[in-house]
Amino acid sequence: MPTYEYLCAKCGEQFQVQQSFSDPALKKHKGCGGTLSKVFGVPAISLKGSGFYKTDNPSSSRASSAKSETSDSKSDSATSSAQAEKKSEKKAEKKSASSSTKAAKPASGTT
Repeated sequence: MPTYEYLCAKCGEQFQVQQSFSDPALKKHKGCGGTLSKVFGVPAISLKGSGFYKTDNPSSSRASSAKSETSDSKSDSATSSAQAEKKSEKKAEKKSASSSTKAAKPASGTT
């Protein structure tokens, strides 16, 4: 049976009552005779996370396609990181070559 929370407008008392769904809502407070109103609270569950998508719990037919998509993206990222590493190596070689040629050249104005 669900538990409902009520608030008395006259005395300010707040209390809980277990009622069936088919039971009518309470109207008057037994203690002071004031008008009662239902208090709506926070739900018992909380959905936290990055989101809830159709791919979170894929069916068996989609599970294999979802796995292949993730493996494809992993191989793409591995390829792109390898290419980036090669580019940075080439830049480092160019910098070291240009700095060594500058140091090796003698000053032309002095003899």
